Amino acid sequence: MENDLSIAQKAELTHIRNIADQLNIKEDDLIYYGRYKAKIPLNYINEEKVQKSNLILVSAMSPTPAGEGKTTCSIGIAQAMNRIGRKTTVVLREPSLGPVFGIKGGAAGGGYSQVLPMEDINMHFTGDFAAIEKANNLLAAVIDNSIQNKKNTLNIDPRTVAWKRVMDMNDRSLRSIVSGLGGKGNGVPREAGFNITAASEIMAILCLVNNRRELKEKLGNIYVGNTYDGKPVFARDLKAHGAMAALLKDAIMPNLVQTIEQTPAIIHGGPFANIAQGTNTIIATKMGLSLSDNVVTEAGFGFDLGGEKFLDIKCRMGNLVPRCIVIIATIRALKYHGGVDLADLKAENVDAVRAGFVNLEKHLNNSRRFGIPAIVAINRFVTDTDAEVNACIEKCKSIGFDAHSIEIWAKGGGGALNIAEAIGKIVDNNQQQQFRPLYSTDTSIEDKISAIAKNIYGASSVEFGAKAKADLKVIKRLKLTHLCVCIAKTQKSFSDNPDRLGAPEGFVLNVREIEIAAGAGFVVPVTGEMMRMPGLPEVPSAEFIDIDDDGNITGLF
Repeated sequence: MENDLSIAQKAELTHIRNIADQLNIKEDDLIYYGRYKAKIPLNYINEEKVQKSNLILVSAMSPTPAGEGKTTCSIGIAQAMNRIGRKTTVVLREPSLGPVFGIKGGAAGGGYSQVLPMEDINMHFTGDFAAIEKANNLLAAVIDNSIQNKKNTLNIDPRTVAWKRVMDMNDRSLRSIVSGLGGKGNGVPREAGFNITAASEIMAILCLVNNRRELKEKLGNIYVGNTYDGKPVFARDLKAHGAMAALLKDAIMPNLVQTIEQTPAIIHGGPFANIAQGTNTIIATKMGLSLSDNVVTEAGFGFDLGGEKFLDIKCRMGNLVPRCIVIIATIRALKYHGGVDLADLKAENVDAVRAGFVNLEKHLNNSRRFGIPAIVAINRFVTDTDAEVNACIEKCKSIGFDAHSIEIWAKGGGGALNIAEAIGKIVDNNQQQQFRPLYSTDTSIEDKISAIAKNIYGASSVEFGAKAKADLKVIKRLKLTHLCVCIAKTQKSFSDNPDRLGAPEGFVLNVREIEIAAGAGFVVPVTGEMMRMPGLPEVPSAEFIDIDDDGNITGLF
């Protein structure tokens, strides 16, 4: 059986100018990165066209550890919509090198629903992550320089600085360090550390701006820490935001590539969904809507994380409204939430499918709260039986949702024609937008957290730990209560306990601290132990990746 990389390397790519031509982008306007990658200038965004085009949001039920294939499904659905004559662009996040070399391997779709060139997209791409890393670390260097400088007029208290350096690699040894050792000339010793680049607030900011002016403004709003007399210090006070924005001069422009069927694909930004908003940039989404009649885009992990954040944060800040939500389900995930061990997921078990449906049902009912019609795509694997698939379809219909089985890994767009037709009917009939965010920004931070915890997760209440209560006081003192909330939570469960599968109810959501991401425009209530600098597994994917004498990469999967 062929793997993703071998399929990708056999694919016939067309020059990127031909993909641009599909979108009516002038050849001379492209900023080329070789023959198959290019950046699109921001002046191609047309706000009037953005509001007229159809935005289709792909999310999922709570995933198994292997994931349920949202990226692959998004690509396959976009290809299918083009096959039925609906001009469509797929808009996705950029992969992080951490997962590429860690557990997941490549992250550019799979089979005959991939974005290409797969190797380039997975490894460095156009350098956006590197630019974000440099901008983040510039601020870190300026902070330490201000603390070191005897003429420092800001009087920063190093004990209050929470800003960390970042790198795009899984390296647990850098999570918590002491910097500034080696004498007075090397800085002031203090506790510090590294996050992975995808977890940087710079990444979140890049993904939530509409233009360069907003980028510089939001970078200036980054909360750094306090002075010794308790006054807040922001990046603008350090005069760092201009240089940071300059480093992101090219990174702010979205990247154009193609799918295996030469459907236009825009890939830009890559925040994680369990600790940030988990979706591509507002700019990329608007670019796709400006250049196509339909955009298929994804939000990370389950609808309780990526979907809620997409709607409550990204849509609010970008004035975006999806016309259809696609919830990806798999038979293996249904059986997993129905109590089947990971090792036994390939064996037929219709009863477990029905038992695990409570998880999918909760996500579907959550979608109703936002006023946007939803449809279910069952990402079918070769081990799934007709009885299992039909059981899921019947359960979906019993609660008022249409469901379709798709086979996009093996058949590409041809394996999703049924759901493409169904999506087309939904968007044609949903021109009167009824979108309702879950909360108003005028309410308190506590009320916003409670609204998500009770309405989306199924919690009975929220418990704020001592650190979280202290953080709430700081947020009120800084007059930042108008910010959105971006809850950091495990993707494995609706609750903050990854072992509670299915659709738990009546639990207490425990918030242990609340981080301030004033630049991004949200605060981050942290539940459980959230990993911002992952470690490599015992056998990392990096061990299987290689390159031959002709420059051909192997081992990406």
